[in-house]
Amino acid sequence: MATAVISQVQQGDHIVCVRKPYGWTEKLCRIILKRFGVETTFVDGSSPSDFIDAVRPETKLFILESPNTFTLELQDLGAIATFARSKNITTIIDNTYSTPIGQRCIELGIDIEVHSASKYLNGHSDVVAGVIISSADIISKIYRSEFMNLGAIIAPQDAWLILRGLRTLPIRMKQIGETTTQVVAYLENHPAVKNVLFAFSKSNPQLELAKKQMRWQGGLLSIYLNTDELAKIEAFCDSLKRFKMAVSWGGHESLIIPACAFYAQDYGGARTYPQNLVRLYIGLEEADSLIEDLKQGLSCIV
Repeated sequence: MATAVISQVQQGDHIVCVRKPYGWTEKLCRIILKRFGVETTFVDGSSPSDFIDAVRPETKLFILESPNTFTLELQDLGAIATFARSKNITTIIDNTYSTPIGQRCIELGIDIEVHSASKYLNGHSDVVAGVIISSADIISKIYRSEFMNLGAIIAPQDAWLILRGLRTLPIRMKQIGETTTQVVAYLENHPAVKNVLFAFSKSNPQLELAKKQMRWQGGLLSIYLNTDELAKIEAFCDSLKRFKMAVSWGGHESLIIPACAFYAQDYGGARTYPQNLVRLYIGLEEADSLIEDLKQGLSCIV
């Protein structure tokens, strides 16, 4: 993401970024680029007007992440891309959640698509790598400058591991989507869960947008537990046997991470998550096994 963003801006430029992006994207915009005279406005993004209203004469870039990978908000990619092109504003999206199979951002008009290949593309939690997808002209420009200078160049062994993962990507996506559907249905009816955040949930106010621009149901979702007591939240997380506690996702193993573990007391960034928000990643385990584990874990809440 840093390589892609830096390639599109210079001193005096302005960026409009979705309010709760991946944490290091936020830091890039809020802290690092600001030191070099590039300003960023963070917007909700659930309506295209959020981006449109934030545009200045010096705006050069929109940064999107749809769905957001903690609270699952979507942006209308087609509408935002159409407006951006009319104003000669470049659009970049982090499309890690959906993969290029699950959401075809370039076809929707987005200029640059970025992925953490560490997640679904690799699928085995043993690689750190990234992908930039764009036109030949944009990729050539990035390759000749930012890519070589910043040095985030993949090693041959890591490239081989990602190629291995790509061969099973469609079948892994299908299995994860089916299991996640069952887990979401269980959580939506549990008294210890106040709310489920998931793009394809029937209660999601952006459900129709999800159906319009996404082709599959990913395994990443969040829940608001029906408590604000840190001791109960910690007990729930610690009691789980089938979910490892980790911040990554996209591999074969199911994961959990509570929002309350993320921030120091003096955090002043653009992301503010309630302490009862917990993110789950559904891997390749059997749905019944994961649901049974969640059932015993949620008994700590009620």
